[in-house]
Amino acid sequence: MNILTVNRRRAILFLVAAAVLWSTGGLLIKIIDWHPLAIAGGRSAVAAVAILIITRRRPFLTWSFPQVGGALCYAGTVALFVAATKLTTAANAILLQYTAPIYIALFGYRFLKERTTRFDWLIVTATLGGMCLFFLDDLAAGGAWGNCLAILSGISFAGLILCMRKQKDGSPLETVILGNIFTVLICLPFILSSTPPGPAGWFALLLLGFFQLGLSYVLYAAAVKSVTALEAVLVPVIEPLLNPVWVFLFLGEIPGPWAILGGAMVIGSITAYSSVKAIPGVRP
Repeated sequence: MNILTVNRRRAILFLVAAAVLWSTGGLLIKIIDWHPLAIAGGRSAVAAVAILIITRRRPFLTWSFPQVGGALCYAGTVALFVAATKLTTAANAILLQYTAPIYIALFGYRFLKERTTRFDWLIVTATLGGMCLFFLDDLAAGGAWGNCLAILSGISFAGLILCMRKQKDGSPLETVILGNIFTVLICLPFILSSTPPGPAGWFALLLLGFFQLGLSYVLYAAAVKSVTALEAVLVPVIEPLLNPVWVFLFLGEIPGPWAILGGAMVIGSITAYSSVKAIPGVRP
Protein backbone atom coordinates (compact mmCIF):
# COMPACT_ATOMS: atom_id res chain seq x y z
CA MET A 1 0.00 0.00 0.00
CA ASN A 2 1.16 3.50 -0.85
CA ILE A 3 1.26 5.34 2.49
CA LEU A 4 0.34 8.58 0.73
CA THR A 5 -2.96 7.16 -0.62
CA VAL A 6 -5.54 6.08 1.98
CA ASN A 7 -9.31 5.78 2.34
CA ARG A 8 -11.29 7.74 4.91
CA ARG A 9 -11.31 5.08 7.64
CA ARG A 10 -7.55 4.63 7.43
CA ALA A 11 -7.17 8.42 7.33
CA ILE A 12 -8.82 8.69 10.77
CA LEU A 13 -6.43 6.05 12.10
CA PHE A 14 -3.52 8.00 10.61
CA LEU A 15 -4.71 11.18 12.39
CA VAL A 16 -4.83 9.31 15.70
CA ALA A 17 -1.37 7.84 15.07
CA ALA A 18 0.00 11.29 14.24
CA ALA A 19 -1.46 12.69 17.48
CA VAL A 20 0.15 9.86 19.49
CA LEU A 21 3.54 10.60 17.91
CA TRP A 22 3.16 14.36 18.51
CA SER A 23 2.34 13.73 22.17
CA THR A 24 5.78 12.22 22.84
CA GLY A 25 7.42 15.61 22.28
CA GLY A 26 7.09 16.82 25.86
CA LEU A 27 9.09 13.93 27.33
CA LEU A 28 11.77 13.93 24.62
CA ILE A 29 12.30 17.71 24.67
CA LYS A 30 12.99 17.60 28.42
CA ILE A 31 15.95 15.30 27.76
CA ILE A 32 17.66 17.83 25.45
CA ASP A 33 19.72 20.50 27.21
CA TRP A 34 19.62 23.09 24.42
CA HIS A 35 17.92 26.39 23.60
CA PRO A 36 14.23 25.70 22.76
CA LEU A 37 14.47 27.32 19.32
CA ALA A 38 17.66 25.38 18.63
CA ILE A 39 15.72 22.21 19.45
CA ALA A 40 12.92 23.30 17.11
CA GLY A 41 15.39 23.92 14.28
CA GLY A 42 17.37 20.74 14.84
CA ARG A 43 14.20 18.67 15.05
CA SER A 44 12.94 20.14 11.77
CA ALA A 45 16.27 19.44 10.04
CA VAL A 46 16.03 15.77 10.99
CA ALA A 47 12.33 15.70 10.08
CA ALA A 48 12.91 17.00 6.54
CA VAL A 49 15.45 14.24 5.88
CA ALA A 50 13.22 11.64 7.57
CA ILE A 51 10.27 12.48 5.33
CA LEU A 52 12.41 11.99 2.21
CA ILE A 53 13.66 8.65 3.55
CA ILE A 54 10.20 7.39 4.53
CA THR A 55 8.46 8.38 1.29
CA ARG A 56 11.43 7.55 -0.97
CA ARG A 57 10.65 10.28 -3.43
CA ARG A 58 11.86 13.68 -4.53
CA PRO A 59 9.74 16.62 -3.35
CA PHE A 60 7.66 18.36 -6.01
CA LEU A 61 7.74 22.09 -5.26
CA THR A 62 5.16 24.16 -7.17
CA TRP A 63 5.62 27.32 -5.08
CA SER A 64 1.85 27.78 -5.20
CA PHE A 65 0.08 29.94 -2.63
CA PRO A 66 -1.26 26.96 -0.60
CA GLN A 67 2.16 25.27 -0.63
CA VAL A 68 4.21 28.31 0.42
CA GLY A 69 1.49 29.73 2.66
CA GLY A 70 1.13 26.40 4.43
CA ALA A 71 4.90 26.13 4.87
CA LEU A 72 5.04 29.59 6.46
CA CYS A 73 2.15 28.62 8.74
CA TYR A 74 3.99 25.42 9.67
CA ALA A 75 7.12 27.35 10.63
CA GLY A 76 5.00 29.89 12.50
CA THR A 77 3.17 27.17 14.43
CA VAL A 78 6.41 25.57 15.59
CA ALA A 79 8.29 28.77 16.45
CA LEU A 80 5.37 30.62 18.04
CA PHE A 81 4.40 27.68 20.24
CA VAL A 82 7.95 27.22 21.52
CA ALA A 83 8.20 30.95 22.27
CA ALA A 84 4.76 30.92 23.94
CA THR A 85 5.75 28.15 26.32
CA LYS A 86 8.68 30.30 27.46
CA LEU A 87 6.42 33.28 28.27
CA THR A 88 3.31 31.61 29.69
CA THR A 89 2.34 28.29 31.25
CA ALA A 90 2.44 25.13 29.14
CA ALA A 91 -1.28 24.61 29.79
CA ASN A 92 -2.14 28.10 28.53
CA ALA A 93 0.01 27.60 25.43
CA ILE A 94 -1.53 24.23 24.55
CA LEU A 95 -5.13 25.33 25.17
CA LEU A 96 -4.78 28.52 23.13
CA GLN A 97 -3.04 26.71 20.27
CA TYR A 98 -5.93 24.27 20.10
CA THR A 99 -8.41 27.06 19.47
CA ALA A 100 -7.55 26.26 15.83
CA PRO A 101 -10.91 24.45 15.26
CA ILE A 102 -12.69 27.79 15.73
CA TYR A 103 -10.75 29.45 12.92
CA ILE A 104 -11.26 26.47 10.62
CA ALA A 105 -14.98 26.43 11.36
CA LEU A 106 -15.13 30.16 10.57
CA PHE A 107 -13.04 30.19 7.40
CA GLY A 108 -13.29 26.62 6.09
CA TYR A 109 -16.20 27.37 3.76
CA ARG A 110 -14.66 30.51 2.30
CA PHE A 111 -11.30 28.85 1.70
CA LEU A 112 -12.32 25.26 0.94
CA LYS A 113 -16.10 25.33 0.36
CA GLU A 114 -16.47 22.93 3.32
CA ARG A 115 -19.61 24.11 5.10
CA THR A 116 -19.69 24.18 8.93
CA THR A 117 -22.98 22.81 10.28
CA ARG A 118 -24.66 23.25 13.67
CA PHE A 119 -23.45 19.77 14.57
CA ASP A 120 -19.88 20.84 13.75
CA TRP A 121 -20.18 23.87 16.03
CA LEU A 122 -21.64 21.69 18.79
CA ILE A 123 -18.65 19.35 18.61
CA VAL A 124 -16.17 22.26 18.51
CA THR A 125 -17.81 23.79 21.61
CA ALA A 126 -17.88 20.48 23.49
CA THR A 127 -14.25 19.76 22.58
CA LEU A 128 -12.99 23.17 23.71
CA GLY A 129 -15.08 22.88 26.88
CA GLY A 130 -13.48 19.53 27.63
CA MET A 131 -10.03 21.02 26.99
CA CYS A 132 -10.76 23.81 29.50
CA LEU A 133 -11.76 21.25 32.14
CA PHE A 134 -8.74 19.11 31.30
CA PHE A 135 -6.33 21.99 31.98
CA LEU A 136 -8.44 23.64 34.69
CA ASP A 137 -5.94 23.04 37.50
CA ASP A 138 -2.97 24.25 35.43
CA LEU A 139 -4.35 27.39 33.79
CA ALA A 140 -3.00 30.66 35.19
CA ALA A 141 -3.49 34.38 34.76
CA GLY A 142 -0.69 36.59 33.44
CA GLY A 143 1.85 35.88 30.73
CA ALA A 144 0.00 38.17 28.33
CA TRP A 145 2.69 38.12 25.63
CA GLY A 146 2.97 34.35 25.83
CA ASN A 147 -0.81 34.00 25.58
CA CYS A 148 -0.84 36.26 22.50
CA LEU A 149 1.87 34.16 20.84
CA ALA A 150 -0.08 30.99 21.67
CA ILE A 151 -3.20 32.44 20.03
CA LEU A 152 -1.12 33.28 16.94
CA SER A 153 0.19 29.71 17.03
CA GLY A 154 -3.41 28.48 16.92
CA ILE A 155 -4.13 30.72 13.94
CA SER A 156 -0.99 29.42 12.20
CA PHE A 157 -2.01 25.82 12.92
CA ALA A 158 -5.42 26.46 11.38
CA GLY A 159 -3.78 28.10 8.36
CA LEU A 160 -1.49 25.09 7.91
CA ILE A 161 -4.42 22.67 7.89
CA LEU A 162 -6.46 24.82 5.49
CA CYS A 163 -3.51 25.08 3.10
CA MET A 164 -2.76 21.35 3.27
CA ARG A 165 -6.41 20.49 2.70
CA LYS A 166 -6.47 22.91 -0.26
CA GLN A 167 -3.91 20.61 -1.89
CA LYS A 168 -6.04 17.46 -1.45
CA ASP A 169 -5.82 16.77 -5.18
CA GLY A 170 -2.06 17.31 -5.18
CA SER A 171 0.59 16.62 -2.55
CA PRO A 172 0.37 18.48 0.77
CA LEU A 173 3.52 16.72 1.98
CA GLU A 174 5.71 19.23 0.14
CA THR A 175 4.24 21.94 2.36
CA VAL A 176 5.61 20.10 5.40
CA ILE A 177 9.06 19.63 3.83
CA LEU A 178 9.23 23.30 2.91
CA GLY A 179 7.93 24.26 6.35
CA ASN A 180 10.72 22.31 8.03
CA ILE A 181 13.28 24.08 5.84
CA PHE A 182 11.81 27.47 6.81
CA THR A 183 11.91 26.45 10.48
CA VAL A 184 15.59 25.50 10.24
CA LEU A 185 16.42 28.86 8.65
CA ILE A 186 14.47 30.78 11.33
CA CYS A 187 16.13 28.85 14.16
CA LEU A 188 19.65 28.65 12.66
CA PRO A 189 21.07 31.57 14.74
CA PHE A 190 20.02 29.77 17.94
CA ILE A 191 21.52 26.48 16.72
CA LEU A 192 24.86 28.13 15.95
CA SER A 193 25.04 30.20 19.15
CA SER A 194 23.99 27.50 21.65
CA THR A 195 26.13 24.82 23.25
CA PRO A 196 25.30 21.47 21.59
CA PRO A 197 23.58 18.79 23.72
CA GLY A 198 25.25 15.61 24.93
CA PRO A 199 24.84 12.10 23.46
CA ALA A 200 21.48 11.52 25.17
CA GLY A 201 20.27 14.86 23.83
CA TRP A 202 21.32 14.03 20.27
CA PHE A 203 19.55 10.67 20.49
CA ALA A 204 16.37 12.34 21.74
CA LEU A 205 16.65 14.92 18.94
CA LEU A 206 16.85 12.12 16.35
CA LEU A 207 13.74 10.51 17.83
CA LEU A 208 11.95 13.86 17.80
CA GLY A 209 12.84 14.56 14.19
CA PHE A 210 12.29 11.11 12.73
CA PHE A 211 9.20 9.92 14.60
CA GLN A 212 7.59 12.78 16.52
CA LEU A 213 7.72 15.18 13.56
CA GLY A 214 8.80 13.30 10.41
CA LEU A 215 6.70 10.11 10.46
CA SER A 216 3.78 11.90 12.12
CA TYR A 217 3.49 14.45 9.32
CA VAL A 218 3.82 11.81 6.61
CA LEU A 219 0.76 10.16 8.16
CA TYR A 220 -0.97 13.50 8.63
CA ALA A 221 -0.37 14.64 5.04
CA ALA A 222 -1.81 11.38 3.74
CA ALA A 223 -4.85 11.65 6.03
CA VAL A 224 -5.68 15.28 5.29
CA LYS A 225 -6.52 14.40 1.68
CA SER A 226 -9.41 12.14 2.78
CA VAL A 227 -11.00 14.06 5.66
CA THR A 228 -12.42 17.55 6.10
CA ALA A 229 -10.28 20.34 7.51
CA LEU A 230 -12.36 20.33 10.69
CA GLU A 231 -11.79 16.61 11.21
CA ALA A 232 -8.09 17.16 10.53
CA VAL A 233 -7.89 19.49 13.53
CA LEU A 234 -10.45 17.92 15.88
CA VAL A 235 -9.10 14.36 15.89
CA PRO A 236 -5.52 15.43 16.79
CA VAL A 237 -6.90 17.33 19.81
CA ILE A 238 -6.24 14.08 21.69
CA GLU A 239 -2.52 14.96 21.53
CA PRO A 240 -2.37 17.14 24.69
CA LEU A 241 -4.59 14.63 26.48
CA LEU A 242 -1.94 11.95 25.97
CA ASN A 243 0.82 13.93 27.69
CA PRO A 244 -0.44 13.06 31.21
CA VAL A 245 -0.69 9.43 30.08
CA TRP A 246 3.06 9.37 29.38
CA VAL A 247 3.71 11.17 32.68
CA PHE A 248 1.57 8.59 34.50
CA LEU A 249 3.33 5.66 32.82
CA PHE A 250 6.86 6.97 33.42
CA LEU A 251 6.48 9.07 36.58
CA GLY A 252 3.36 7.65 38.26
CA GLU A 253 1.49 10.98 38.47
CA ILE A 254 -2.30 10.49 38.39
CA PRO A 255 -4.45 13.15 36.63
CA GLY A 256 -7.05 14.95 38.77
CA PRO A 257 -10.84 14.41 38.47
CA TRP A 258 -11.38 17.54 36.34
CA ALA A 259 -8.70 16.39 33.90
CA ILE A 260 -10.32 12.95 33.63
CA LEU A 261 -13.77 14.49 33.06
CA GLY A 262 -12.42 16.93 30.48
CA GLY A 263 -10.51 14.21 28.69
CA ALA A 264 -13.62 12.04 28.56
CA MET A 265 -15.58 14.96 27.05
CA VAL A 266 -12.97 15.53 24.37
CA ILE A 267 -12.60 11.88 23.40
CA GLY A 268 -16.38 11.35 23.50
CA SER A 269 -17.00 14.39 21.29
CA ILE A 270 -14.38 13.39 18.73
CA THR A 271 -15.59 9.78 18.65
CA ALA A 272 -19.19 10.89 18.13
CA TYR A 273 -18.15 13.34 15.43
CA SER A 274 -16.06 10.83 13.47
CA SER A 275 -18.72 8.12 13.82
CA VAL A 276 -21.57 10.30 12.58
CA LYS A 277 -19.50 11.67 9.69
CA ALA A 278 -18.69 8.13 8.64
CA ILE A 279 -22.35 7.20 8.11
CA PRO A 280 -23.08 7.31 4.36
CA GLY A 281 -25.69 9.88 3.36
CA VAL A 282 -25.80 11.56 6.77
CA ARG A 283 -25.01 15.29 6.78
CA PRO A 284 -25.68 16.53 10.35
